[in-house]
This record gives sequence, C-alpha cells and structure tokens, in this order.
Amino acid sequence: MTGTIPADVLAICELNDKLRQTRTGGRVYLSQGIAALGDLSISEILALVVTFDEFTAENDPYGEHDCAVVNWQGQRVLFKIDYFDPTLQSHSDDPTDPKMTMRVMTVMFASEY
Repeated sequence: MTGTIPADVLAICELNDKLRQTRTGGRVYLSQGIAALGDLSISEILALVVTFDEFTAENDPYGEHDCAVVNWQGQRVLFKIDYFDPTLQSHSDDPTDPKMTMRVMTVMFASEY
C-alpha cells in the first residue's frame, strides 16, 4: 500500500497482528498436516508465524496482515486469517469490530490450501 493507510485497514491489521502474535482475539487452527508433526515442530512453526514481519505490497496488497508464507525446514507454511460473524456461520459484516467478528487463523502447509 502507498500513502496514508485508511483507519479501517489499520484497525484490521492491528487486530490480525494481535491474533497472529499473541493468539488472542480469535481462534487458531492447525491443518492436519501441521498437527501431525508433533509439539516441537508445531512450536517452531508458530514461532515463525509470530515473528513474521516481512509484509510487502506484493504479499500483503490490502495491508491487512491476513496471509503470508513462512519457510520451515524447506517447506512452505501458509497462515491465513479469515473474518467470521461471532457464530462462525457467515463472514463478518465489520472486520474492524471485534464484537462483530471472530478471527480465525489457519496454519497449514501451502500444499494443503
């Protein structure tokens, strides 16, 4: 993104970073492939997700910090954040409002997407 970041995009970015970095403000799910790796590998992968800070216009065109790829032991691991209503039945009407939005981050091998 270029220029001034709109307030709604900044709010979404901050909420997404909070979920990604602290695992609060939403839910975190692991794909079957990631979950099967065991605790040590999962911890390593989540540490990469938490510390990821290489968002660019190419990998984050909307500036929401909602999706990126990290490399773990030569494998591409994707994290993706989606915005649902609090019941998880449909998409959120307002992803800037934590009361109206349940953030769901899925961590998966890129090949599982």
